[in-house]
Amino acid sequence: MIFKRSLTHELYATALATFLTLMGIMLAQRTAYYLGLAARGNVASDAIVTLLGFTLLKLLPLLLTLTLFLSVLLTLTRWHRDSEMVVWFTSGLGLAAWVRPVMGFALPVIVIIAGLSLIVSPLATDQIARYSDQLKARDELSTITPGVFEESGNADRVYFIESFDKFGTAVKNIFVQSVQHQKLGVILARSGTRETHANGDNFIVLQNGRRYQGTPGTREYTVTEFERYAIRIEPNAVQETPPDAKRRPSGELLLEKNRESSAELHWRLSTPISAFLLVLLAIPLSFVDPRAGRSINMVLAVLGYWIYNNLMSINQAWLQQGKIQTMVGLWPVHALVLALVVYLFYRRLFLLPLFPTFFRKK
Repeated sequence: MIFKRSLTHELYATALATFLTLMGIMLAQRTAYYLGLAARGNVASDAIVTLLGFTLLKLLPLLLTLTLFLSVLLTLTRWHRDSEMVVWFTSGLGLAAWVRPVMGFALPVIVIIAGLSLIVSPLATDQIARYSDQLKARDELSTITPGVFEESGNADRVYFIESFDKFGTAVKNIFVQSVQHQKLGVILARSGTRETHANGDNFIVLQNGRRYQGTPGTREYTVTEFERYAIRIEPNAVQETPPDAKRRPSGELLLEKNRESSAELHWRLSTPISAFLLVLLAIPLSFVDPRAGRSINMVLAVLGYWIYNNLMSINQAWLQQGKIQTMVGLWPVHALVLALVVYLFYRRLFLLPLFPTFFRKK
């Protein structure tokens, strides 16, 4: 039918724009976060892109769920606001007739959300943890940002390197301050290189420089000129983070009987279920009452999503703490939202007002 083709076309267009907007906001926020970590020396600058990729895979179920909810809500709200819904209603199409085309658009995406939530997101979470452990285990020179003073992990050295070459092995204009045997040493060199010996030890080899050493507060110091001076770079000893329930595959969680695994499995199953219920909820919420203002339905929709998501988080925490049974899980929250969907459809089918009197314009 004409209205199905028109609706589907606008849903896809709105969904694409909404997804790109949400992804842009997420990438901007996470990029700023990782750049802050890199500026403090906690993350190497060359690891930001990899971490962003894993983070995007981890958050894709949430992004797609929000995309479905907002695209259906925005599209049908526009149709109500521009009186296109009135045309279709007067032609004999009731509100229930919109469920089938909307779900035809949403169900393939919900299947993708289920696959991402049950398979891809745990893998991405595990890769983020493993990659973070690898970054922590890298030597202190790997986290140095050119043009910035950096302190070593043991707080016994301060580095400053003006620039690296494109391969990251040759450095220029190096400053190193260290404390050895209660004596302060300062090393200045014009150039240097990184070297790895056969036993795996890493060194920064400085060339054509000077070394100043003395006791702070006294005039006793020595000056040594050198052509080649090697400084051993200590590796960071970091223990690997033990895998928690968020990192383990869904098949393993299904076989385990502890509370943490059950709570995580319920959360992963709840992601596609919540996407399905939110799409249904968006259909009656899209109605715009001219006397209640154009934005009241959007406010209620955002508030409803926030309450829904927080109720799931609370139930998951209660499940981990043993306050509710494993068989109960997060199903009461979904049942509550389903009852709300049925109630809103009932009110709209019988043309009853959705909003209290104090929301209406005088």
